Amino acid sequence: MTAVFDPTPTPPVEILAALSLLCPEVVRDIEQNWNAPVSDYARHLWRPVARPASGPAIAARSILREVLHQRLAVIMQPEEIGKALEEFEDRPVIQSGLHCLLLMDRITFDALLLAWLGAVENGLSAFFGFMGTTMTMETIGREGPGWLDVGDDKVNLFGMGRHKLCRKSVCVAGPVTLNKRALEAVGDETDASRWLGTLLASQDKVFGTAADALTALNEDLVADWDRSGMALPVFIDDRLAAAAMARHLEYDGSLLSRLLIEPARRQRLERALQEAASSPFGRFLPNATAYFWGIREERVRKLVLENGHLIEPDRPHGLSIPFERPHLKQALLDGVLLPNAFLMFLVLAILPRVRVVGGLRQIGYVALFHSILLAVLDENAPEERDLAAELQVRENAWGMRVIDEKISVREQLAGLPEGALFPELLRQYRLRTFAETTDDLKLVRENARWRKIGQAEIKAT
Repeated sequence: MTAVFDPTPTPPVEILAALSLLCPEVVRDIEQNWNAPVSDYARHLWRPVARPASGPAIAARSILREVLHQRLAVIMQPEEIGKALEEFEDRPVIQSGLHCLLLMDRITFDALLLAWLGAVENGLSAFFGFMGTTMTMETIGREGPGWLDVGDDKVNLFGMGRHKLCRKSVCVAGPVTLNKRALEAVGDETDASRWLGTLLASQDKVFGTAADALTALNEDLVADWDRSGMALPVFIDDRLAAAAMARHLEYDGSLLSRLLIEPARRQRLERALQEAASSPFGRFLPNATAYFWGIREERVRKLVLENGHLIEPDRPHGLSIPFERPHLKQALLDGVLLPNAFLMFLVLAILPRVRVVGGLRQIGYVALFHSILLAVLDENAPEERDLAAELQVRENAWGMRVIDEKISVREQLAGLPEGALFPELLRQYRLRTFAETTDDLKLVRENARWRKIGQAEIKAT
């Protein structure tokens, strides 16, 4: 009998085996779309999600809808807001792996493009992108929100001194204006029609914070790249998560109020967090601060919980906030606290049953956040038991660096038609398969965290 050779490419088994240990839902997405166009993968990520069914999930979705409505009111007309929110009810998806950088950053551009593809392929009028704003203006060596990557050089976007860039956080650094002289010095005619003119149109504006500036500039860039307005990006950040968190703390009967404030519940939560951190997957967890970040003097600061207060370690004159529901709520509303990653993903995604699309570390820690929440729910409380049943389905997907072009955004833009850059990229990514675009999951194979997980599994078996 002659063996039949199946020429259809399949994903690397050893990589899927490692991913499946923590994120089987991500593996299913990859397997279903391996030989499909990457635009189909994007469409799949923005597929419908089951609506909240338990009391806590319904309440969390209601809070999220309200804070999103407030954000949309800034950039949309009332009828557009209604349409965007109704679409979100059916397809509640947030591209949550973005850092607050100008879209001229290659990784940010590619991730935003994937989200735009997902929205367009599903006929959505708008889509949501969460941009992390707790980072400093300069992270390392002329990298970060304060710098513009123009391929062969970096431009100081706001003209801040290096000492300020390294000390100030993007969500509170300000007011800022664009560094007009430096921008004009780097551009040519092609740049002017693709991105530089869009930035310079805001040269006389004063923005309250660097995050406000980057949000507005990114909105302008996408509007120019997609002049037909196929899908509008709605950028949200940690400040919106803080507003949602404050709403959860409005009364002491809410699930998050009980988990954080009731001593026995918080002790159980602390234990679950510690067990996750000491597990083989602990390297995925972001655990730099205790529940919240503090903000003082235009900088985000690590906090610890001591003697019933959130304080800055080794800073006797730093922040000190009583760990009590009214004080936490007010500090969130006053812009003194921001939720950490765990609380942020609870209020924006896990509790309101929203799919989050992020990077290779995020898919790991979102899975762990699910497990931590499940471990602290009270099975004797009917509403929490109902929530635990809902959480058996995890809405967690990979969407950062799926598209991973190796040339600068400036170079990419130069070869695309003015005013229709995104539509042209849509045409291209309808022709390129997921397998081809990800280079057979090369990025996963080279990722240190996932490689260690895979090696440990091989040793164990």
